[in-house]
Amino acid sequence: MLHFLQQADTTLFLFLNGLHSDYLDRVMFLISGKKEWIPLYIAIIILIIVKFKKKGLLAIFALIILLVLTDFVSVHLFKNVFQRLRPSHNPELAGIVHIVNNYKGGMYGFVSSHAANSFGFATFLVLLFKNKYFSGFMLAWATIVSYSRIYLGVHYPGDIICGAVLGILLSFGIFYLYQLSVKKYFQPK
Repeated sequence: MLHFLQQADTTLFLFLNGLHSDYLDRVMFLISGKKEWIPLYIAIIILIIVKFKKKGLLAIFALIILLVLTDFVSVHLFKNVFQRLRPSHNPELAGIVHIVNNYKGGMYGFVSSHAANSFGFATFLVLLFKNKYFSGFMLAWATIVSYSRIYLGVHYPGDIICGAVLGILLSFGIFYLYQLSVKKYFQPK
């Protein structure tokens, strides 16, 4: 069963990674970056503070904890434990994988930290804002960021799916703790 799943994951990866163009190479490389999203993060921080005031500071603190946690868990409890080679480092796929700007990422890719971080971030904001348009935007953003990792040849679809699930689960846990903290510190006694 595991061999079948790995084979299906590789087949789907090769199909998705094979859909490339010079234009998309540039776009996906930017989408996968971290610094490129700083204006979005600043806008969201401002939006949280404006909408939630003092509770917003607690929400920002919860988001920071969430991002540190998703990154730590994805690396130390998954990548370093399972040690599944990224497609870009898999010798069986050498010469087949489309790699952009010679970027290959670290040695191991299960689970995707980008997917865990972006889906964790997006899910927390979906739970916080409860607005269907904003929620749709954030989930689309997380999906595109995650897909860019397949496009760049550094993650299999399974790495992305499992990373997304990890980020979503951790965001529900952190959001639950955030709600408890709001009740404790901001509800009239």
